[in-house]
Amino acid sequence: MTKIKTVDYLVQELLKLGITDVFGLPGDYNFDIIEAVERNNETNWVGCTNELNAGYAADGYARIKGYGALITTYGVGELSAMNAIAGSYAESVPVVHIVGVPKTKDIKNNTLLHHNFASPDYYAFERAFSNVTAATAYLDETNAKEEIDRVLGVLINEKKPVYIAIPIDICSLEIENNSEINVQKSDEDNLNAALEHALDVLNKAKQPVIMADILIERFGALKEARSFIERSGYPVTTLLMGKGLIDFNYENFIGTYVGKFDNYNTYEYVNKSDCVITVGAILSDLNTFGFDLKFNPSDFIQIYGAYTVIENHRYDNVLMADILEKLSQNCPQKEFNLPERVYSFGKSKNPESKKLQSSYIYLRMQEFLRENDVIFSETGIVKFGMAPVRLPQGANLYNQVLWGSIGWATPAAFGAGIALRNNPEKRVVLITGEGSHQLTAQEISSIMRYNLKPVIIVLNNHGYTIERVLSKDPMDAFNDIAIWNYSKLPHVFKGDVWTAQASTEFEFDEVLKQAEDKQKTKMCYIEIFADKMDLPELAQRTIKNRLAGKPAIA
Repeated sequence: MTKIKTVDYLVQELLKLGITDVFGLPGDYNFDIIEAVERNNETNWVGCTNELNAGYAADGYARIKGYGALITTYGVGELSAMNAIAGSYAESVPVVHIVGVPKTKDIKNNTLLHHNFASPDYYAFERAFSNVTAATAYLDETNAKEEIDRVLGVLINEKKPVYIAIPIDICSLEIENNSEINVQKSDEDNLNAALEHALDVLNKAKQPVIMADILIERFGALKEARSFIERSGYPVTTLLMGKGLIDFNYENFIGTYVGKFDNYNTYEYVNKSDCVITVGAILSDLNTFGFDLKFNPSDFIQIYGAYTVIENHRYDNVLMADILEKLSQNCPQKEFNLPERVYSFGKSKNPESKKLQSSYIYLRMQEFLRENDVIFSETGIVKFGMAPVRLPQGANLYNQVLWGSIGWATPAAFGAGIALRNNPEKRVVLITGEGSHQLTAQEISSIMRYNLKPVIIVLNNHGYTIERVLSKDPMDAFNDIAIWNYSKLPHVFKGDVWTAQASTEFEFDEVLKQAEDKQKTKMCYIEIFADKMDLPELAQRTIKNRLAGKPAIA
C-alpha cells in the first residue's frame, strides 16, 4: 500500500468531491495545510479578507458545486468563521472546515501558546464547533486517516458541515493512501416499503401536488426530482428557498408558494390538496411565510435527504434520489384542472424621471435577468422584492432565508463566482441592501483580485429599512448606519470595475442597459437609491400581517 502525507490525502479526497478551490486565511498553525492545496496541480488556494467572509464564500461555492472547504488557523481564525459555518449547518450546505492547530506535544503538555486562553484548553473550540457541525475530528498520530474518512463520510451523507483540526506535526504524517469513506445507500426493504405506502396514498388522492424545495439540490437529487415531476404530471410549486428549481415555463408549474400574500391561486390549490408531496422542504417561518400552511405535511408524503415520512410513519435509510426515481417509474397518472397563474410582475412600463421605488426596481430586475444567471439576494427587504420575480430558464436564485445572517450574500456571491469562473455562460448577479453590504464589503476586493465579473446592485435606502418598519419608532437612531459613497468603494481596490449610480427610473433603466455590455469585460457595481420606508408590495402585506398580531414572518 502506498503512503501519502496526511494533508495531501485530505486535499486529494476533497478534490474527488469536486472541490478545486479552497478559501481561507493563512496563520502560522495552518501553513502546511495551505501548502498542500498549492502543491496539488488541480486545486487552488483562494485568499479572503477575513475568516467570516471565507466561510461565507465556501458556503456560496458549495451551493454551486455541491461541496466547499475553508482553512483557518487555531482559535482566533476558526472562531471568526463560526457564524458562517453555523449558517451552512442550518441550511444543509456541506462545507469542510479545516483548522491548523499547534503541535501534538504542545497540546499534550498544555503549553501556553498564542491564540489560546491564559489557562489553555486545546479542545475548547472543537467542542464549540460540535454544536454547528455534523461531525468533528482532532487528528493525532493514531487516527488521522480513519478520522478523515469518517468525517468526510458524514459530510457526504448528511450534507452538513464538518470540522477537522490538524496539528502541525500531523500534517506530514505518512498514512495509507486508500480511501475508505462510507457512502450511505438506501435500505432496499425500507425503500420498497416506502414506495408501496406512497403509491397507496397517491392512488387514493384526487388532487396531489408537489411542493419542491432547496434540499433537492443539496442532496444531489435534482435530476430524479425533475423526472418524477415530469413523468407524474402532478402540479408543482416551490418554496422561496427552492425558487428556480423548476423552470417557470414548465406547463404544470403553478408558481412560488408565498402563503396568502401573493400568488393566491397557488395558495388555495395547495391547501385544498388531498395529498401534498413535500420534497426537500425547509418548513421555517420565513420560507413558509409565517407557517401559512393549512395542512400537516407529515399527514401526506414528506421526502427528505435520507428518510421519508408517509402518513406520519417514518422510513429511515431511504435516500431522496432513490425514492424519487422509484416514484417516477410507478406513480399513477391523474387529471388536473390547474389554477390560473396570476403574475405579480408583467412587463415594466416605460421609465420616467421620478424617484426609484421598489415597484419599479424589481420589475426592471426581472427583465434584466437572463438565462442561466446565478442570482444571490441578501436577507432583509430584498428577499421580498425578489420572491415574485419570474426567473428565466436555467437561472437560479440563492438566498439565506433560514439562517438570515446579514452580510452573507456579498462573499457568498464571490464564492459562487470562483466556482463558475470557467463557465462564462453563467453570470453572477448580486442584489443587496447597503446595511448588509457594510458587514462584508471587503470581499469586493477579492472579487476584483480574482478578475471576476459579477453585476452587483447595492440598494441604498439609508439604513435598516426592514427594522424601521418593525420598530416602534421607525426613525430611531439604532436603525441608522454610517453614510458611504458606495459607487466609489470599488475604486479603493485594485482591479477593473465599472460603477454607476441611479436614483430615478430612467437612470436605473439606463445603467442596467449599460451593464449588459460592460459585464462582458469587467465587474459592474451599481448603487441605487430609494426612500427609507420604501417597501416591495409583498413586504408591505406580510409586515401588515405581523403588526396585526399574526405569526411573525420577518
